Amino acid sequence: MPAVRLDRVTKRFGDFVAVDDVSLDVLDGEFMTFLGPSGCGKTTMLRMISGFETPTAGRVFLGPQDVTDLPPYRRDVNQVFQSYALFPHLSVADNIAFGLRMKHLEEREIKPRVAQAVEMVALAGFEDRKPGQLSGGQRQRVALARAIVNKPKVLLLDEPLSALDAKLRHGMQVELKRLQQKVGITFIFVTHDQEEALTMSNRIAVVNRGRIEQLGTVDEIYHHPRTTFVANFIGQANLLPAEVTARNGTSAMIRLAGCLDLEVDAADLPPDATHVTVSIRPEKIRIEKRRPAGRNVFQARVEEEIFRGATDQLLLAADGGLELTAIVANESAAEHAVHQGDRVFCQLHKDDIVVVQA
Repeated sequence: MPAVRLDRVTKRFGDFVAVDDVSLDVLDGEFMTFLGPSGCGKTTMLRMISGFETPTAGRVFLGPQDVTDLPPYRRDVNQVFQSYALFPHLSVADNIAFGLRMKHLEEREIKPRVAQAVEMVALAGFEDRKPGQLSGGQRQRVALARAIVNKPKVLLLDEPLSALDAKLRHGMQVELKRLQQKVGITFIFVTHDQEEALTMSNRIAVVNRGRIEQLGTVDEIYHHPRTTFVANFIGQANLLPAEVTARNGTSAMIRLAGCLDLEVDAADLPPDATHVTVSIRPEKIRIEKRRPAGRNVFQARVEEEIFRGATDQLLLAADGGLELTAIVANESAAEHAVHQGDRVFCQLHKDDIVVVQA
């Protein structure tokens, strides 16, 4: 039984369709992320699960229970908001205990549960401070503790890290994933940041224009995008039109820019396709100063070199006017370093040329 099920859910606001006939199962105990650009419908999906929005059509289930028409307070979920929504006049401990007191639990039960939640989010010693005396990261932890202390079946997180600075956000991503594994609660996380999604998720639902473009594991979404939108939105990708020129068992040949022939995996090609779009991740392009052995080798000129710390981003111009972006390790040794103006050899493994659209 999935922890959450959306069954052909649609949400309209007047003539605008925010969520369009979405069906989705979120497994018990998994970290699911709804990923997409602003306005794609991901937060609306979250709000229908929490009960803050009612579907125009379709049903919402928590476990076996149909909760479509239930108000938020009757659903076994908790939500962490982007703004934290802490009570400024209450201490850390009282903020965390608020939900338990609203349920009229006895103080002898509340106190150990609050202490356990404080320990989980590493805020021991801060129990008596007010939110105004805490950093952004600490306030975020209080909001998480307040949600977790209620032991919900599902925890909903609506871009909770977006207000943090980059370094703190990266640290919180790791901490949030560890916390989810420790408590075992189903997490549904909403973000437009693909790095957050890749860092924390078991599975990702890539949302675009109210629909799920692709649902899969982190590896599937990144290495095997099914559409040009997914390939472009997750990381960087060279998206190139290609002509299918030959098929031979498990392999096939495609032609880029009318002149560059490359071998690909035939399993990725629709049976009758003659023209396709392929995705090549920049880090999958192997760059050598000398011609390497093997197939899928071509020459290119380094038109531009962009220093990115541990890596360099290269703009390559191959024969026929084909332009590609490559990402390579920043080499200090002269025999391996590649610079603007150099002629280099490029090599691709056939599995790294992914057909995303026929």
